[in-house]
Amino acid sequence: MEYVKFGNTGMKVSRLCLGMMSYGSKKWREWVLEEGEAKPFMKRALDAGINFFDTADVYSLGASEEVLGNLLKALNVKRETVVIATKVFNPMSDDPNDRGLSRKHIMSSIDNSLKRLKTDYVDLYQIHRWDYDTPIEETMEALHDVVKAGKARYIGASSMFAWQFTKAQYTADLHGWTRFVSMQNHYNLIYREEEREMIPCIRDQGVAMIPWSPMARGFFSGNHRKGDWGETSRAKTDTYAQSMYYRDEDFVVADRVQAMANKRGVSGSQLALAWVLSKPFVTSPIIGATKIEHLDQSIAALEIELSEDEVKQLEEPYRPHPILGHS
Repeated sequence: MEYVKFGNTGMKVSRLCLGMMSYGSKKWREWVLEEGEAKPFMKRALDAGINFFDTADVYSLGASEEVLGNLLKALNVKRETVVIATKVFNPMSDDPNDRGLSRKHIMSSIDNSLKRLKTDYVDLYQIHRWDYDTPIEETMEALHDVVKAGKARYIGASSMFAWQFTKAQYTADLHGWTRFVSMQNHYNLIYREEEREMIPCIRDQGVAMIPWSPMARGFFSGNHRKGDWGETSRAKTDTYAQSMYYRDEDFVVADRVQAMANKRGVSGSQLALAWVLSKPFVTSPIIGATKIEHLDQSIAALEIELSEDEVKQLEEPYRPHPILGHS
């Protein structure tokens, strides 16, 4: 496993990050794996050298964080050897204050996340989305206080507009508060709108990029269809993916990926991940897996090298998309 600097920080993370959304409680999503089922995935990831794990309080409404904390202890992992990332923003209950990025919610949420994760701190505390109802000054000061209290080592952001990210960084600089060191944004071969503004912005600032959905939630697996969405239970019930992908032009890109994958003797998903990994501005893509062979394939994708001509071939059929994933 290769380890890389996390943006401008001195922290090192594995070239792949294991996303924990797939592990938690089936009460949240039927395709989610419960703790016992998730254990082999954690062990395989750790054995492969993955030291970076990303979750969120909203995944399985806290159960994903509990699974991560429990499994790290069950597998006798030393806390200092792993990088744990979680997020705050989404509703955790019907309580109007149990959501968003107010100081009240952030301060409660970090403590709740730490309890579920069974740790005194997280390495990366991220805002899951932009909060249009809370002044950015309130959010950035609260996040700064979380860091100064020793409850988070760094802070990061997720999908938003570049002007919003820049405003947050400017606000932090203006007051001497902690800046975001990472951006977890939506980026893959069939959604490249981030190349317009966000990616140039974070490259200029030396911010780590840890894209979510680098394989478009399984869209490159070759078994997704426009009529009935696909063969797996997740494909059929993942309304979020259905709202983002499945355009005619998306299938054109997927067909191009599959044709090249067949020539290379790899899977379409592996090739799509290799394309993301080929970008010098990508730090550590967040991968998900509910089958061990899919995790193994993602790890093996680290060995796939694409030529400049192959990259151009894969990118050529792309067509502009509306903004997707900011809400």
